[in-house]
Amino acid sequence: MAAAPVWSVDPRTGKQREQVAVEATAQEVDAAVRAAHDARGALADRAVRAAFLRTAADELEAARDQLVEAADAETALGPARLTGELARTCYQLRAFAGIVEEGAFLDVVINHPDDTATPPVPDLRRYKIPLGVVAVYSASNFPFAFSVAGGDTASALAAGCPVVVKAHPDHPGLSELVARVLRRAAARHDIPDGVLGLVHGFDAGIELIRHAQVSAAGFTGSVRGGRALFDAAAARPVPIPFHGELGSLNPVVVTEAAAAERGEAIGAGLAGSMTLGVGQFCVKPGLVLAPAGPAGDGLLKSLTEAVSDTDAGVLLDHRMRDNFVAGVAERTGLPDVESPVTPGAGGEHTVSAGFLTVPASRLAQEGAHDLLLEECFGPVTVVARYEDDSEVRGVLARLPGNLTATVQLSAGEAAGEGRGAELVRELTPLAGRVLVNGWPTGVAVAPAQHHGGPYPATTSTSTSVGGTAVERWLRPVVYQTTPEALLPAELRDDNPLGLPRRFNGTLER
Repeated sequence: MAAAPVWSVDPRTGKQREQVAVEATAQEVDAAVRAAHDARGALADRAVRAAFLRTAADELEAARDQLVEAADAETALGPARLTGELARTCYQLRAFAGIVEEGAFLDVVINHPDDTATPPVPDLRRYKIPLGVVAVYSASNFPFAFSVAGGDTASALAAGCPVVVKAHPDHPGLSELVARVLRRAAARHDIPDGVLGLVHGFDAGIELIRHAQVSAAGFTGSVRGGRALFDAAAARPVPIPFHGELGSLNPVVVTEAAAAERGEAIGAGLAGSMTLGVGQFCVKPGLVLAPAGPAGDGLLKSLTEAVSDTDAGVLLDHRMRDNFVAGVAERTGLPDVESPVTPGAGGEHTVSAGFLTVPASRLAQEGAHDLLLEECFGPVTVVARYEDDSEVRGVLARLPGNLTATVQLSAGEAAGEGRGAELVRELTPLAGRVLVNGWPTGVAVAPAQHHGGPYPATTSTSTSVGGTAVERWLRPVVYQTTPEALLPAELRDDNPLGLPRRFNGTLER
């Protein structure tokens, strides 16, 4: 039987553009993983890894026009958005190069023997080593930043782990182009092509997670797909770490004082955040707790005006469009749900933005309205109108884990008056990133960033954005009473590599 073709599709029309690949067979997945496994030694030198990451950024920038054109043809996200996303991707690659050179991620700790301790301490030397081949499952909504050259790939390579990427079917042509660019960068440092494998097809993704030489996996996508892979990773004869980002509602709480003080600005800001990228951001605010009464009415008036002025947009594929249209129709049909601006089909290939309102009391109790507590991918949000603080607490108590949680406070509350500090404490258990008087869309690439959260936001406590993302692909190992001549250079007393470390209890830099 001939392998199934992989087509590039124009989401603006739903028509096939060109065949760009074929779905990988089990034998081809095996070959890609084995080639990656054989490439591990080429990443052993940290200087080579850092140089490779920088060259990859340079090569991506050199191919920018071609890459952006290909990405726009397959995602309809627009040249401006895609150019910015590619720049972010290149910045991320260079940031990891700096992390590799610094070496603090190795977490070197050395303890000399101490016979006076209870119990006695032998000579112990600890650092972190790469896990091995990492399987990366690309996301649809960030064709650069969470795809072939995205954060999972960049952090895995920084850790010293070769990668095999399962391409996303929404941008297969772009995936092929980016893989060629990364392999070209690898060749400039005598790193074999196998360091970056690429496979297409649903079945290939299943084969990949089951392969005995795959040591860890990173995923960004739906709860359903991510949970299936998570379970497969755990069911292997040798289970492996699975770092999945699955879904998030990203709740926002607007206090009555904040709505009274700047309701118009909050409404406009919410509209901009929930419709950004046609609502296809994983941190889109999908549930907003706003006060019932005049202050909340002003916020809704501003939100209505801003959302009504938003043009219809194209989602990443027609399956997502169909799911969005069906999802908002099902939600709109629930009792006491109103749609001041009705979301749904904006045309044959587009969707229109909108929002729904519902009494918060409906969400504080288990029932049919639980559907409103599930993510709906696209330009829609749910505004739950609350009568008092007890309803806010009741809704928050029923929320699953999230990537973000936001509170909009008045100036006085932000200065410590009223419930400001209490609300921040109540939101903290719900999310990996808590915002005050901001909007969650936009995830800065920075050392202090955390992009993750309690399940189902993610399947682990790690981050997929920021410098500490590299920690997902490492494991600690300790050498005990090992002669200096047999130790890795990273663990020798004279520190020939000049690494940051903790030496006999003292932090050395």
